[in-house]
Amino acid sequence: MKKTMTFAVMHFSVAFAVAYLLTGSVVIGGAVALVEPAINTIAFYFHELVWKKIESKGQRYSNSYARQTTNHQAMHSV
Repeated sequence: MKKTMTFAVMHFSVAFAVAYLLTGSVVIGGAVALVEPAINTIAFYFHELVWKKIESKGQRYSNSYARQTTNHQAMHSV
């Protein structure tokens, strides 16, 4: 969660700077800095959850394949 929070602070800063430089408005820069990174931070959190599931499925597949290969080799090495 610390990673997500530090990412949020950085993203708020970047969003404000870009919006302010494009519009010259502190109000619009502030609004963009609050709305866009907040939504993006939530999306990032769920993105990480999805990738953890994908990686765990990949690990299970790798372990299953390794067991099948080992069993197959053991059966045919006799």
